[in-house]
Amino acid sequence: MSTKRQCCVVLLILAYTLGLAGCSSSQKDPPRSWTRVIKSELQALGYRNWIVIGDAAFPVHSRPGVRTIIIEDTIPVVLGEILEELERVQNVGPRIYLPRELAEIPNDRAPGIEEYRRILNKSLRGYPTREMEFRSLSLLLEDSANKFTVLVFKTTTALPYSGVFIELDSGYWDQDSERELRDRLDEKRRVEST
Repeated sequence: MSTKRQCCVVLLILAYTLGLAGCSSSQKDPPRSWTRVIKSELQALGYRNWIVIGDAAFPVHSRPGVRTIIIEDTIPVVLGEILEELERVQNVGPRIYLPRELAEIPNDRAPGIEEYRRILNKSLRGYPTREMEFRSLSLLLEDSANKFTVLVFKTTTALPYSGVFIELDSGYWDQDSERELRDRLDEKRRVEST
C-alpha cells in the first residue's frame, strides 16, 4: 500500500472513530452559552416582570421597558431552561400564558405545529397555563412595559402563535394568601371605623 493511501486509510479510521465518540450516548451535550444569560437575567427580575419566549418573527420592541435577547434554540428548550431556573431561585414563580390561536392551528397550514404542541406540553413540566388571544397578550405586555421590565428571548422556532408568555409572580406569597390578607385588613378597618 502506498504511503499516500495509508495516510488516507488512517485518516478515515480516525475520522470514523472520532465520529463514533462524538455520537456516544454517554457523551454529555456541551453547555449552551445562552443558559448563563438566562440565569443572570432571571436573578434581576421580580414579580410583575414578564418573560416572553418568542418565535423567530417576534418583533423587537423599541420601548425602553422591553429587552430582547436572541437565542439560537427552540422555544421548548428555552422554556425548559427558564422553568428550571425559576424553580432554583424560588423568589418568583411563573404564571404562564399561551396564545389561544396556538390550539386552533391545523397542521396542514403550519406543518410541524402538532409535534410542537406535544413537545411544548412536555416542556411545561406540569405547570398550568392560561390562554388569551395573541393581540390581548401583546396589549398586556405593552402596558406592563410602561412600568416593569419585559424580557424577550427571541428563538429560532418558526411556527405561528408559538410564543410563551410568562408573568412573574411571587414565589413565596400566592394570590390566595394575598386575598386573605386583604380581606383581614378590610375587616379590621370596618371594625375600627364602627
